[in-house]
Amino acid sequence: MQRAVVIIPTYNEIENLPLLVPEVLAQDARLEVLVVDDNSPDGTGDLADELAAKDPRVHVLHRKTKKGLGAAYRAGLSRALDLEADIVIQMDCDFSHPPATLVEMLREIEDYDLVSGSRYVNGITVVNWPIERILISYFGNWYARQVTGLEISDSTGGFRCIRRDLLERCGFERSKADGYAFQIEMNYRFQKIGARTKELPFFFLDRTRGTSKLNVRIGLEALWVVWWLRIADLLGRL
Repeated sequence: MQRAVVIIPTYNEIENLPLLVPEVLAQDARLEVLVVDDNSPDGTGDLADELAAKDPRVHVLHRKTKKGLGAAYRAGLSRALDLEADIVIQMDCDFSHPPATLVEMLREIEDYDLVSGSRYVNGITVVNWPIERILISYFGNWYARQVTGLEISDSTGGFRCIRRDLLERCGFERSKADGYAFQIEMNYRFQKIGARTKELPFFFLDRTRGTSKLNVRIGLEALWVVWWLRIADLLGRL
């Protein structure tokens, strides 16, 4: 039976984590959870340890400081491979990525290297976002595609299911971006090595518990990372 590890980065997600983990595990017997906590001051890391003590399908990786989403995912991806995962899934802790979609992801990954959840492949499937945030996200994706040549519709989305061999080939450990630009960089690396990709539409639901970690600095990082990707690729330094 294939082993599928769901990486869930956390920072102050004590309200969401105890609700999300059981729901994820209930979707399929192959699923395990790896919580990557950045020393949350609200006790999320301690709660993750409690969940892991009760269920062998839950694992926890503690990081000493908050260094960004990309850094958390790089650490999580390395640990998932150490756990001998055949399939690795990236997922947010705030329920914006619906656990029920995991079943379809596992089914589709049988025929693809990468199954990527998309908010834009079937129009705009975002719920409860203000219009200005939708426009920033939509045109940010358009900008990233224009600069990098990415073919995927949702280049900044973080809901994806990845085969182990694709991770081992893409050089994720050399990635530079630490914010949401990490998602763009990973998609660029996947496309560069010819990943067989399936975009899966899903309804993105804005969080109802906790607070968003998105800020201006993270947005600005995405503006320069797309140009760095093109230049580094041309110079053979990606």
